Amino acid sequence: MSRRYDSRTTIFSPEGRLYQVEYAMEAIGHAGTSLGILASDGVLLAAERRNTHKLLDEVVFSDKIYKLYDDMACSVSGITSDANVLTNELRLLAQRYLLQYQESMPCEQLVSQLCDIKQFYTQSGGKRPFGVSILYMGWDKHYGFQLYQSDPSGNYGGWKATCIGNNSAAAVSMLKQEYKQEGETTLHEALALAIKTLSKTLDMTKVTPEKIEIATLTREGGKTKIRILPEDELQVLIKEHEEKEAKIEAEKKKKEEKQKK
Repeated sequence: MSRRYDSRTTIFSPEGRLYQVEYAMEAIGHAGTSLGILASDGVLLAAERRNTHKLLDEVVFSDKIYKLYDDMACSVSGITSDANVLTNELRLLAQRYLLQYQESMPCEQLVSQLCDIKQFYTQSGGKRPFGVSILYMGWDKHYGFQLYQSDPSGNYGGWKATCIGNNSAAAVSMLKQEYKQEGETTLHEALALAIKTLSKTLDMTKVTPEKIEIATLTREGGKTKIRILPEDELQVLIKEHEEKEAKIEAEKKKKEEKQKK
């Protein structure tokens, strides 16, 4: 049935579905994982790096997390070329606002403006939706630290913790169980939770610093600081997680042995 209605983005099926938008969502479901966690003293974005080929030149500073302006950064899941177009548009929107009003653009306003562009591509003939979901982390004077997610449909929402990309459903389920309410979670706890979630949900036997990328956004001396964690810091976080897991496993074995006796 869908074959008759999925050739154009502007045609609804009899069930009221837009198949091209759904297919764009499906493309994101097969892309690398990205997750975001909001803490009381900052925000973080963590992403899976899939292009870890030995022959790749590491001149490019980051391939999953982009700085948009001084107070905001984003992580993408989906078609990278589409993501490049959208991140360039985000940077332009932010700089135009700064030039016009001499202050940083509020986070939600920037997300909303980009989502208007995304929505336009779902309603115009001869175009296709962008095959990208974006997680945004930012700070503004109105609402403090914020985390947003936007979809190819043009929908967006604010989140305390969320995940996009491959195995996102399992990651969101885990975040639901493990995440403490806002105000209780510190950035260090959020980092530990991000490593734990990635290690349990990524399709790899062991998490290594080369396979993941984490960026934090904090406030220091009245200024926003966006920082991508270097590999040595990631290694420390991974080691801490492995030690915790080993401790829990050892305690489980002890309990089992006691029960057998």
